[in-house]
Amino acid sequence: MRRLLSIRPWLYLLGIVLLVAAVAFAQRYRLFERAWFAVEQWQHGEQWRERSLWLGDYRVAIEAKEIGDISDVSALTYDPDRRSLFSVTNKPAKVIELSLEGDLKRVIELKGFGDPEAIEYVAPGTYVIADEREQRLVKVLIDEHTREIDAADFQMLSLGIGRNGNKGFEGLAYDAANHRLLVAKERDPVRIFEVLGFPHVDQSKPLSMQVNTDPQRDARLFVRDLSSLHFDAASGHLLALSDESRLVIELDAEGEPISTLSLLFGRHGLTRSVPQAEGVASDDVGNLYLISEPNLFYVFRKPE
Repeated sequence: MRRLLSIRPWLYLLGIVLLVAAVAFAQRYRLFERAWFAVEQWQHGEQWRERSLWLGDYRVAIEAKEIGDISDVSALTYDPDRRSLFSVTNKPAKVIELSLEGDLKRVIELKGFGDPEAIEYVAPGTYVIADEREQRLVKVLIDEHTREIDAADFQMLSLGIGRNGNKGFEGLAYDAANHRLLVAKERDPVRIFEVLGFPHVDQSKPLSMQVNTDPQRDARLFVRDLSSLHFDAASGHLLALSDESRLVIELDAEGEPISTLSLLFGRHGLTRSVPQAEGVASDDVGNLYLISEPNLFYVFRKPE
C-alpha cells in the first residue's frame, strides 16, 4: 500500500506532463482551430457550395506525375493566353512551362535571381517572380521566343518586411480587377501582404505604390506555413496552400475560411499524401493544379 501511495504522485505528474504536451502539440498544429472550422463548415456549407470553389468536392485526376528531368519545383501559375502553367526552380534558377497535363514544354534560364520561389501571371506576356531571400519582386516579360531572363533588365521592387532568412516571400497571387498583387510570407509569422501599384503596367499613369496587411485575416489561417497563393477571379476567393499542414484553404472576399482540400492519403482520392506541396493554381473552368517537390504534378477536378 505504501509503495502504491508513493507511485501515485508520479502518475499524476506524468499525466499533467502528457496533457501539457498534447495541448502544445494541438496549438502548434492549430488543431483546435481546424476542429472548430470543421464544425462551421458542416453547419454552413450548403450556403457556400454554389458560390465558391468548394474544395471538398474535388477529386484527384492526375496524381504524382513526374515532370521530366526537373527538381526543386516551387510555385505554379496559370497563363490563360497560352493555356499552360509556369513554375520556377531554384537549384539552378529556372522558369519551366508545363502543359495542363503536366508535360514539360520548355525551360527558361534565370540570371541575377538568388532564390526564386514564386511566379505569377499578371497580364498577357507579363509575370512577377518573387526572390525569397532578397525579398524582391521582379516584373518579367515572357513570349514564345524567351529562353533566358536577366533580372537586371526588368522593373523590380524590394520589400524589407519582416526579414527572416529563408522564411520570406513564398507565394504570389494577382487580382487583376483590383490590380492587387498578394504576397505570402512563409512563416514566423504567416502573413499575406497586399501590394498596390506593382507591377507598374500602365506607363501613362504615375507610379504609386502601397503595401497593406490584414492581421485579422492572417490570424484566421489555421496553418503552420504558406507555400503558395492563387486568386480565383470568378468567385473573388483566395486559395492558400500550406505544405506543413498538408492543406489548401479557400478564403472568401472578407478573408474567412470557407472550404478546404486535404493533401493527406485517402482524402479526395489520393493514394498517397502529397509529400511537399509548393504551388497551386486553377484554370478558367475550375480545374485545380498542384505541384510538389521534387517534381510531382497533380490535377484535381470536380466530378461531372
